[in-house]
Amino acid sequence: MRARSVTTVAALAGLLSLLAVGTARADDAPALTTPGSPVVVTNEPHHLTLAWAPSAWAGEPAGEEPITYEVRAQLGPHVYRALGTTTATTLTLTNLAPGSEYRLVVGAYTLGGYSDPSPVTPVRTAYGRAKVSYRNVDWSPTDNQIQHVLQVANTGSVPLDLATVRVRYHLTFQGGNTSLVPNCDWAAVGCDQVGRSVTFFPPPLPPSPPAGGTPTPTPTHHPLPGTPVPGWVELTFTGGILAPGASTGPIHLRHHRPDWTGVDERDDPSWRAATGQWIDNSRITLDVDGVREFGDTYA
Repeated sequence: MRARSVTTVAALAGLLSLLAVGTARADDAPALTTPGSPVVVTNEPHHLTLAWAPSAWAGEPAGEEPITYEVRAQLGPHVYRALGTTTATTLTLTNLAPGSEYRLVVGAYTLGGYSDPSPVTPVRTAYGRAKVSYRNVDWSPTDNQIQHVLQVANTGSVPLDLATVRVRYHLTFQGGNTSLVPNCDWAAVGCDQVGRSVTFFPPPLPPSPPAGGTPTPTPTHHPLPGTPVPGWVELTFTGGILAPGASTGPIHLRHHRPDWTGVDERDDPSWRAATGQWIDNSRITLDVDGVREFGDTYA
């Protein structure tokens, strides 16, 4: 009985010591020094090469595991999107949209620890075949209309067939209400040349009950009232050719609910506060022949 008691006590002591070590490590400072901010080496459409100063072990003894670096786009305070990893101190990214703004950082980690993220490097990637300029003309983002002006410009070196261009203005439907009427008030190319459609992605319906099981109540409305639903207003063109450097000219757009109830634009990914000025809004996306040439809503 004594031997068994001693064994039990020893096992419990060992477990508590492991838990204590785990807690202490969780509260420890980063095991690796902070890598340098990423520096742009080459910036071409769909091809961004970065380099940075290396990280090192912060204390003794130094670990033997290789240090891995992760390049991330900062989306908000302590919120990041991973873009790529390497054990070198340089990396070429091919998954970034041309003409788009990113806030890039580098973090380091090993099996034995991690670093704090590097200071942010703001980058606009090189322009590709086209871009979208945006001017918000609605000074109240909570009235009953979405009003802005867009224009598409050819930033490439060859003529651009507008029939191959697709522009998406990304928004969030509040309260599960996905009704929206997309209007073109005036366009330099003619509103009859600009196609407009609305797409949204409601959350999936609840699963069906198992065979022979008790049916569960089915919502009478879907999505449920109060559910935010992502979507976009898509613009297409019936045709037309833009020479290099040319643009469509202004396209004045105005969207509203069928019953003209209020619309809150502040949570729309593509919305930018009204300033009266044209900006290259890289939260509006543009594809040419199905290939992203401008904009990234998760930049």
